[in-house]
Amino acid sequence: MFGYTVPAYGKLSPSDVSTYRRYYCEGCHQLRDCFGLTGTATVNYDMTFNTILLCGLTGDPPEIGPTERRLCVLEHSKVDSELMRSMAAYTLILTKWELEDDETDKPSLKTGFISLTLSRAIEKAVRMHPEYDDMVGKGFSELRRLELAGCKDARLMGRTFGRGLIGALEDIAGDAYTDDLGELFTELSTAVYIMDAIDDLDDDYMDGTYNPLLPDTGFVNARTLIDSDVFRITELVNGTIGGLQGRYSVVRRGMRGNVSLCDNIVYYGIPESARKVITGNAQAKASIKNVLSNRRDRNSQ
Repeated sequence: MFGYTVPAYGKLSPSDVSTYRRYYCEGCHQLRDCFGLTGTATVNYDMTFNTILLCGLTGDPPEIGPTERRLCVLEHSKVDSELMRSMAAYTLILTKWELEDDETDKPSLKTGFISLTLSRAIEKAVRMHPEYDDMVGKGFSELRRLELAGCKDARLMGRTFGRGLIGALEDIAGDAYTDDLGELFTELSTAVYIMDAIDDLDDDYMDGTYNPLLPDTGFVNARTLIDSDVFRITELVNGTIGGLQGRYSVVRRGMRGNVSLCDNIVYYGIPESARKVITGNAQAKASIKNVLSNRRDRNSQ
């Protein structure tokens, strides 16, 4: 999940632009310090948003210093934050299961290479948090069960995926966790799942892989399908984003920082990503298969 949970940069204040860049870069530096250079390839927008939101709720970490080296990936982390270390490990564990899911759907040299490249980093993350590995693995197993049953309910698939991630995020949130926060994360995962399904229609059809939005017969291409069923698809996406925004409005009341930055992502950035996906103008797909080839698109602006 790399390309959808992004700010609307044109609506960010200069201070929030700086804050976002520092969180994004610090996520990369935490991955480097804990898991080596290869781990930094998995830094992503979802990880960044989750960290910004949880730090806003918990008050951790303190202010993050700026990146100073030109080759920023070699720089060390700026803060001593258990929350950010746990988020880095969780990100690698999620990557592990996404790679295994990709390998099950359609084995490829690219997926195999990425798995091999990240193997040591992933193994360390699993040793640090075996409970996260178990939780996420069970979530993916349930998702696979629905896929094999031919489920066509994209929202059910997305919520199933989201619920599989809640246990790890609840642990990372600690005392800041609430049921509303859990629903926020579930709706976020659902929105990303649905946008990814729309984005991948053509690829999944050509590869013969599962996609809940693909019809059993008569598929021509993604553009034709979206244009012919635009009201249903738009309602599906907008309803999920509305649910996300509703839960966020409740969680927002308890935030101690990062409010304007989270407001921007939830109320402007994610809806803009959805518009781009539906109109065919998305620039960064969410698939882990693009973890290396789309790295330039994922760098903070």
